[in-house]
Amino acid sequence: MNTDFTNRVAEQIQQAAARIFQEIIALRRDIHAHPELSYEEVRTTALIADYLTALGIIPEKPLMKTGVVALLKGTHPSSKGKVVALRADIDALPLSEENQHSFCSVEAGKMHACGHDMHTAMLLGAAKILSGMRAQLAGDLLFVFQPAEEKAPGGAKPLLDAGLFNMFNPSAIIGQHCFSTVESGKVALCKGSFMAAADELYVTVTGQGGHASAPHKAADPVLASAHIITAVQHLVSRVAPPHEAAVLSISSIHGGHATNVIPRQVTMSGTMRTMNEEVRSLLHGRLRQTVTGIATAFGVEAELEIREGYPVLSNDPDFTERAATICVEYLGEENVLSCEPIMTAEDFSHYLQVCPGTFWQIGTGMAKDDKSNTLHSPTFNPDERALETGCGLLAYSAIRFLESA
Repeated sequence: MNTDFTNRVAEQIQQAAARIFQEIIALRRDIHAHPELSYEEVRTTALIADYLTALGIIPEKPLMKTGVVALLKGTHPSSKGKVVALRADIDALPLSEENQHSFCSVEAGKMHACGHDMHTAMLLGAAKILSGMRAQLAGDLLFVFQPAEEKAPGGAKPLLDAGLFNMFNPSAIIGQHCFSTVESGKVALCKGSFMAAADELYVTVTGQGGHASAPHKAADPVLASAHIITAVQHLVSRVAPPHEAAVLSISSIHGGHATNVIPRQVTMSGTMRTMNEEVRSLLHGRLRQTVTGIATAFGVEAELEIREGYPVLSNDPDFTERAATICVEYLGEENVLSCEPIMTAEDFSHYLQVCPGTFWQIGTGMAKDDKSNTLHSPTFNPDERALETGCGLLAYSAIRFLESA
């Protein structure tokens, strides 16, 4: 595609995104006001399905109880079954909103505090733009509105296990996530390992309770737990290579209820984040050895449960470099940034294990944002101007990647 043509397509999509901007804001606010937790997104699923159907994009037979998958077929003469997938997550968090909007959550203890309402609205906006450009689509577009990103095992792997990619065989997949650390109107990309593997750690230490004045007659799980915490949080610096990012934190501990009673049992939980699957496996083994060894030394028993979460999210380097070029075409060079790897996790990583693609940060921040405007905060407040940027960028990227699929 020559430069003049790409400029015309970019301008066409920018104008379309501007025309539907208010409609996409209304969609986002509707979704925001009615958040639904992982695997419970019934209303959101119906809203998405109805909106797509009105565009002439008929949802496929459901692969899970919630979520929507739909295929938009291109009619360009070069279209020969090529498929590019676009994904948005649709679930909310178990969090009470503290904003003062007219569209705040009406569901007690539930909030879209991670931008999934924004992601869903952006992808719906892209679907509307692209539904009017079928003749320019050199292939088909797979819209994946995925449930349950926030709760392991997540919705991505069950969708893949149900045959999503076997059915549609996409040659590429694109996703995006709101970030208030990136200014609205901009996008940031990272080649290679971008987001961490995340595992949940649960430790139960069982000893012999007794009177606190006679600890020698008890087997103290509190003291053993203190040594376990200290030891496992040292593992990163003594097991993981210094050049490999890793985090291990014990963030919760419960045991006992009185000043003069040594309890029988203590429970702890925490998280482990790694950017390398080999380091992840190595730390798993050393964790088990450390917990068991300390328990034995203190005459107690300890059980460690490691609930494996999402794998490392690794953006295909060549695809991401191509994506950055396409983003520059649409947004201008000054609005396309590079970003560093981060230790949060995302189940988009499952798609990238079986399909080339990239996952970028879509800016939702304002120049003078305060620290309360962060992901997973009860005051998270993304700049809605990003909706226009996000839906347009997805639409343009989809067209450009279909050309090379």
